[in-house]
Amino acid sequence: MTDVPRSLESPRQLLELTGETLGTSRWRLIDQQLVNEFARVTEDEQWIHIDQEAAAAGPFGGTIAHGYLTLSLCSAMVGEAVSVNGAGMVINYGLDRVRFPAPAMVGTRIRAHVNVKEATERSSGIQGVFEVVIEREGEEKPACVAELVFRYVLSSASQT
Repeated sequence: MTDVPRSLESPRQLLELTGETLGTSRWRLIDQQLVNEFARVTEDEQWIHIDQEAAAAGPFGGTIAHGYLTLSLCSAMVGEAVSVNGAGMVINYGLDRVRFPAPAMVGTRIRAHVNVKEATERSSGIQGVFEVVIEREGEEKPACVAELVFRYVLSSASQT
C-alpha cells in the first residue's frame, strides 16, 4: 500500500514550505523490460543496460538502468509524493543540479523523497524547485539526486 500524496490547495502554499519534506513516492521496480524499452526509444542500447550476459561479467555484476531513465521517472514520482492543486497548467521548466551517485540495478526497487528547495513568485504564477532523492531499496547511496523546476501557471480565477 502506498501513502496518499500530500495535497496542497494552491501552488502559493509552496512559498511557505521551503526546506520542508513533502513526501515519498511509491516503490517502483526497475525491471529489464522497462530498461530495454527505454534503450530502444532513446537509441541508447549500450551493453551495460541490455546485454544481461555481458553485464553480469561487467563492473556492476548485472544490467543497470540508464541514469536518464531514473531521472525521467522523477516527475511522476514527485506527483505521487505531492499533489499541487489550483494551477491552470504545470510546466516542467527544467533541471538544476543532477547527479547519479550509484546505479539502479535491474531488479531493484526505487522511490523518491521530495523536498521543497525553493519557491518564488513569477509573473505567471509560482516556480517551485524540488530536491528529489531517488532511494534504492536496501542501499545507502541514492541512484539519483536532482533538482526539478516546475512552473505553476495560475489562471486568473486562481490568482485571487
